[in-house]
Amino acid sequence: MADFESDGVRIHYYLEGPPEGAPTILVHGFCSNFQVNWVGSRWVETLTRAGRRVIGLDTRGHGRSEKPHDPDGYGPRMVADVANLIRHLSLERVDFVGYSMGSQIGLRFLAARPAHIHRAVLGGIGMNVTTPFRAAESIARRLRGDVAEKGPIPTLFYNFAIAVPGNDLEALACCITSRSAPLGEEQLAAIQTPVLVAVGGADPIARDARRLAELIPAAEYFEVPGRDHATAVPSRAIKERALEFLDQP
Repeated sequence: MADFESDGVRIHYYLEGPPEGAPTILVHGFCSNFQVNWVGSRWVETLTRAGRRVIGLDTRGHGRSEKPHDPDGYGPRMVADVANLIRHLSLERVDFVGYSMGSQIGLRFLAARPAHIHRAVLGGIGMNVTTPFRAAESIARRLRGDVAEKGPIPTLFYNFAIAVPGNDLEALACCITSRSAPLGEEQLAAIQTPVLVAVGGADPIARDARRLAELIPAAEYFEVPGRDHATAVPSRAIKERALEFLDQP
């Protein structure tokens, strides 16, 4: 475990597995952190047993990283944090594994800095990356204590946020309302990096995930029937397919 400074914000990261293993960056979902998203679901165990060098970060606003109370402190800066971590570790090219928010970060990274990524596994994501997140304001209001926000998505994220120790609800509200421009279909079509889009078949957040995979020329689609946004993360089937995909030349 260590920290580094990215654009004036302290970012916490983890290194697991053999130092000589293929470097693999893991970026977690909203309201989560490295330990919850990747250690508790046994992704780190799976990847390190396969000989990979896991590089995990707590994104700004999450886990042990600094938590700005300003929406301008998030958005594109979270993509830059990944690039700055790669630079901090003196790496040239890595594999990328993201989930939900982490997958959105990964797609934006691929659109802007494709040379740094060998292969990418993006879980819990669909065509929502191409449109503004309409539920962001209602989620933020619920995180800030507005109990009138009783919709299923604000309730889902609020319940998850309060269940994760150390979460700062104001920081999370700022994060979810930060502004990141949606990716256009032409940007997705320009991505040449091999991508695995892996989702649960019952995930209401990762809508039209198959269509997303179709728009990225070198993408593959993988679905686990019956899994939703939470239960897809620990899926053994997704882990096995991800390893198979990442190990290709």
